[in-house]
Amino acid sequence: MSRPRRAAWTVGPVTVLALAIVIVGAVFGRTPSPSSDTQAAQAPDRLQQSIEAAQQRLRRLPGDWQTWAQLSLAYLEESRITGDPTWYAKAQDAAGQSLAVKPNGNLAALVAQGALANARHDFATAQRLASTVVTQDPYNAGAYSVLVDAETQLGHPAAATDAVQHLLDLRPGLPAYARASYDLEQRGLTQAATDLMTRALGSAVDRSDIAFTRNQLGDLAFNAGDLAAADAQYAAGQKADPTSITLLRGRARVAAARRDLAGALASYATLTTRMPSPSYLLEYADLLRASGADPSPQLRLARAAHDLFVANGGVDGLTEAALAEAEGNPAAAVRAAQAEWDRRHFADVADALGWALHLAGRSREGLVYSGLAVAGGARSAVYAYHQGMIELSLGSRAEARSHLAEALAINPYFSPLDAPSARRALADLGT
Repeated sequence: MSRPRRAAWTVGPVTVLALAIVIVGAVFGRTPSPSSDTQAAQAPDRLQQSIEAAQQRLRRLPGDWQTWAQLSLAYLEESRITGDPTWYAKAQDAAGQSLAVKPNGNLAALVAQGALANARHDFATAQRLASTVVTQDPYNAGAYSVLVDAETQLGHPAAATDAVQHLLDLRPGLPAYARASYDLEQRGLTQAATDLMTRALGSAVDRSDIAFTRNQLGDLAFNAGDLAAADAQYAAGQKADPTSITLLRGRARVAAARRDLAGALASYATLTTRMPSPSYLLEYADLLRASGADPSPQLRLARAAHDLFVANGGVDGLTEAALAEAEGNPAAAVRAAQAEWDRRHFADVADALGWALHLAGRSREGLVYSGLAVAGGARSAVYAYHQGMIELSLGSRAEARSHLAEALAINPYFSPLDAPSARRALADLGT
């Protein structure tokens, strides 16, 4: 028997909002300087300094269209770090001010608008804007950053890889390496992805960049089931940026995997208070359920946080599907996942739709989408688990045994609820 919701615990590869780490360093002229993680933690917040400098300049020179565009991107970076979608309106206004000053040939504003579209998950608009820019300026690295994210999430892997290569050729550095690493991970090349993120660490500029890079390295290790390596990366990142929420979350997942439920729950209570994002709250709910506690308050907060994202122009069918499953409404989960699939054919969406169909009693249809999720080659314990459980429900015992064993081989800690479910199902299936 599978539980009535899609797993939200396992961290997928780099999210689109996380990849918005982009362009800000380039446009504000940040350059890497040799520093230890400890020195990075003691350094001033360069993003805040950049925002304040841009605001001061615009008070003196309100017609500076380039600085307006740069400020828009900086606001997006602030949203990424804080998890607060209300920054989107400020980013939109700043990009609009840039276009109002220079309505024609303003590629910087189009890049900013494209990055905002990605953050809101309007990937088709982001693709269109970025394509317009690179047609006029094939050397615009910021536009290629936007294009990589959009093509990836739209489910166009060849186009995404091509855009990654352009970005690497134009401006090798943290934004390019992070995207190239994600591209490799999506094709199942986990070690190559890790090697590239390790290289990216040398391009990290300040504490938020180091925290981002360490977190990605930690996630790569965690998703491969290497708890020691994951925890070491998260700890090193916290040394550079003790305020990082993502690193606290990483260490909480490691604690849960090591069966320190009390420590993991305490960390989730802290991090969801500081950053009440839908995904973190859903993970917290999973952990509460695993410990025998009532997850309902966290699910209500997750719904409210999702509504805030939507109110600020976002579209997120994956979260809507996960919420519907958690709320015991598989039919609504199917509708949400199907609507997202109609917008974009990304592997995560295929997996979500396949699982939602299974929970709604339409497992044979669900198996088709589950197969599409794994077709790209990504090594995902969640994908394998879902495929195995769907096959089990259809009586395909040998196939189910193979995919459930695969899920646990990829990462035996992939979910506090579903990993034990996979082990029980395998035990019932026998050898």
